[in-house]
Amino acid sequence: MIRGAVTIKGFNFNIHAKIIIGYLTILLCLVLSLLTVINRMTDLQDEIDFVAEHDIEIHDLANQIQKNVLDMETGMRGYVITGDEQYLEPYEQGSRSWQDNYNKLHALLSDNGSQQRNLEEMKPLILNWITNSGEYTINAKKNNKTKLLRQHFAQNKGKKITDQLRTQFDSFLAAEKKLTTERINQLNEHTNNLKLILYVLIILVTAFTIAIAVILSNSIVKTIKQVITTIKGITDSNSNVDLTARIKVNTRDESRELAEAMNDLLSSLEKHNWVQKSLADISTLYQGITDTNELTRLFICKLAPLLQATYGVVYLRREQGGEIDFVKVAGYAITDDDIVKTRFRLGEGIIGQAALDKRIFLIDQIPDNHFKITTGLGTSNPSNLLIAPILFENRVEAVVEFAALQPFDSQHLTLLDLLQDKFGSSISSVAGRMEVERLLAESQVLTEELQAQSEELQAQSEELQMQQEQLRLSNEYLEEQKEYAEQRAMELKKAKDELEDYSLKLQMSSQYKTDFLANMSHELRTPLNSILILSQMLMENNGDMDAEEVAEYARVVNTSGADLLRLIDDILDLSKIEAGKIEILTDEVNVTEIPQTMRNMFNPVAAKKNLQFDIIMDSNVPPVISTDGQRLQQILKNLLSNAFKFTEQGGVTLQIELALPEKAQRVLDKQTRDPVLAISVTDTGIGIPQDKQQIIFDAFQQVDGTTNRQYGGTGLGLSICREFTRLLGGAIELQSEPQKGSTFTLYIPSRLDGEDSLPLDAQLALEEAAAAGEVIEEPAWMSEEPYDGQAEEEYSDKQLFRGKKVLLVEDDGRNVFALVSALERKGVTVNVAENGKQALDMLQNRSDYDLVFMDIMMPVMGGYEAMKIIREDLGMHNLPIIALTAKAMKGERDKCMEAGASDYIMKPLNIDQLFSLMRVWLTEQVNQE
Repeated sequence: MIRGAVTIKGFNFNIHAKIIIGYLTILLCLVLSLLTVINRMTDLQDEIDFVAEHDIEIHDLANQIQKNVLDMETGMRGYVITGDEQYLEPYEQGSRSWQDNYNKLHALLSDNGSQQRNLEEMKPLILNWITNSGEYTINAKKNNKTKLLRQHFAQNKGKKITDQLRTQFDSFLAAEKKLTTERINQLNEHTNNLKLILYVLIILVTAFTIAIAVILSNSIVKTIKQVITTIKGITDSNSNVDLTARIKVNTRDESRELAEAMNDLLSSLEKHNWVQKSLADISTLYQGITDTNELTRLFICKLAPLLQATYGVVYLRREQGGEIDFVKVAGYAITDDDIVKTRFRLGEGIIGQAALDKRIFLIDQIPDNHFKITTGLGTSNPSNLLIAPILFENRVEAVVEFAALQPFDSQHLTLLDLLQDKFGSSISSVAGRMEVERLLAESQVLTEELQAQSEELQAQSEELQMQQEQLRLSNEYLEEQKEYAEQRAMELKKAKDELEDYSLKLQMSSQYKTDFLANMSHELRTPLNSILILSQMLMENNGDMDAEEVAEYARVVNTSGADLLRLIDDILDLSKIEAGKIEILTDEVNVTEIPQTMRNMFNPVAAKKNLQFDIIMDSNVPPVISTDGQRLQQILKNLLSNAFKFTEQGGVTLQIELALPEKAQRVLDKQTRDPVLAISVTDTGIGIPQDKQQIIFDAFQQVDGTTNRQYGGTGLGLSICREFTRLLGGAIELQSEPQKGSTFTLYIPSRLDGEDSLPLDAQLALEEAAAAGEVIEEPAWMSEEPYDGQAEEEYSDKQLFRGKKVLLVEDDGRNVFALVSALERKGVTVNVAENGKQALDMLQNRSDYDLVFMDIMMPVMGGYEAMKIIREDLGMHNLPIIALTAKAMKGERDKCMEAGASDYIMKPLNIDQLFSLMRVWLTEQVNQE
């Protein structure tokens, strides 16, 4: 074991510089070699192109001239024999073409004088044949001079000329073929020379590369081996590891970074070891304790020194008359003179708020008069407070508060977070044991009383024969008490077994949540990575990109943002489901529209993956049902999305039919007179193993929960489907076989039980929950007055927006840039205020604004306070104010309206929805004027 600092001598250049120098040297050699090869290959290619273009064209032109002469001879003979002038067409065509071909061939032979002279010798022969044979015989035929024709053909003048031409053409072509063969042989020789040069260059570059690699590796590995030797000495399993030891190096290369990374690892292990040791020490306190007061006292006395706290107090949960409050039961370093409140109601103060929110509060700015820590030498003011709820089964059992003179470290918060469930379980367990002991004590007292009565009855048995029946009844009562005690003991054992089973499930759930968080981090980082990279490229664009590239980058950024928003929507839906904040809005749903809606959504997906997508709807399905159409459509979209995602070949089928009454009663576990729809989604995908077919519907649980799994996703879709189906009064069944496909069958009653109309607050809550993922095309519901279609026609966007003055109150520069750019394109004049206070100053100096966009969360002065002052103090009651908020919480719209907002829109903003809201309020102002 090496303790203290370790000094390792280094060298002048760092590893990065050495590798770069080596690679640059090798790269330079490769570049020089490639330039040499490319130069030789360019020359070779030029020679090939010359042969391919020059020689072949010469052959073609020579053959074409021969063909022209042959066409003229054939046309002439045909006309002389038949007298039909149609036979003169080839003659005339050849007569017109041979001269052009001759001139082209003559120009190509400018580098070969002998061949050019051979070609020139053939030209008089061709002209001689045309004059003395072709034209002569044609004119004789036209003038019906048969005797001259017979005399001409008898002398064979034309044949002699053509035979001489054919002989000269054969000689000419043979000479060209010989030249072409010589050039090809020369090309082959040059190719072999190029191969030889390439082999030599490969051998030289390889040898040089190996030499460079050996030199660099020796210089790098030497120092790294020294660091590795030091690390092995620290982490040797046979020695006691001193986590306080640190490695010190004096080199200037990356070995220093390696040592610093090892030091960071040792620091992390030291903190983790401290947390685990502290957790084990505190856990041993719980054994054998049967009183909650004693348990909390030992807990606070042990934990406060570990957290370096100078003050601590525990408030335990009490329920009396249906009212929940938290009572102080134990303290650390508390004196009688200290003003410590003994009781808090749920939501009262930070203690009550921590119990209500079920979260930890860390306060690092405390007034001097808040609390005094007393010692023998005087008093001090604490600078940090830590308040944490103690949970068990999502119920707050206690709240602890600590005060310290110095900030709480991250390891302190980690320890407290790990102790929350354990201490809460211990409180519940001790409380249960106290209740059991109380019941046992009462049972023992009752048993002793019964035994006394039995002895008294036995002593008086001879005199009290008439009371014998009463004694028998008493004995029966005792038996009942005994059976009750035995039954109670069995129930306690069952409760213990259930607690152990729950502990196991809790551990599994924690692992599933860990895997889920890892997967969610991967899923969120994927679109976020695209957004960051492309937005940086757009930011660094100096005009190198054209408009099409910029538009494509912007489209990908927009698509990635939409994917990121959908992931966040899934998490929000699940959190709202677990918190019981999802409500059902019942309405009439047209079942006949479902097939076309699903086709519009998934036909492009099927076409892209080359899959068959069929939709089957039975004729006996009722056309209209009463349910929540939005939730039903979300269930079907999730099921179909999963089916297409896990199917590579084959197809997906959506079938809508009526369920058999017996099947519906068994699945829904209740009798219903109304029809029940059975909507099944069948795929030919990978299938689901039998042992995984139940856990896929649980939150945070997936068939494959690793981050490198083949199919992505968060694993929340089926959990959300199950919860939405339950809220709709239905059920989901799964039939699947690995590698053959799956069938998810959704059973939905055609009418929900107790489907009264929802109150306005519930409808608004549903609208706010859906606003994060859906665009409200026409926000007329946000206005008190209905939207006037005639006014929209009268005031077009150009007339309505141009010249309008808008005050944008927003502290985020990115949002300011986006909104100002979009509004100025419409001709709107935009002034910007960074907070509510600055907005008030601008409104006081200038009151001619047509509309105000007010962000809610801002420094100095938030949106709520600013809107109240605008309405009440400034008296601007008719000025339209549209609140911009990123809080997707129930009741957020009501809070904005109460503060003075005219309307409300949530972030991320949809620009079409924003313009629609502006049209509503600007048009209303025009109508008022």
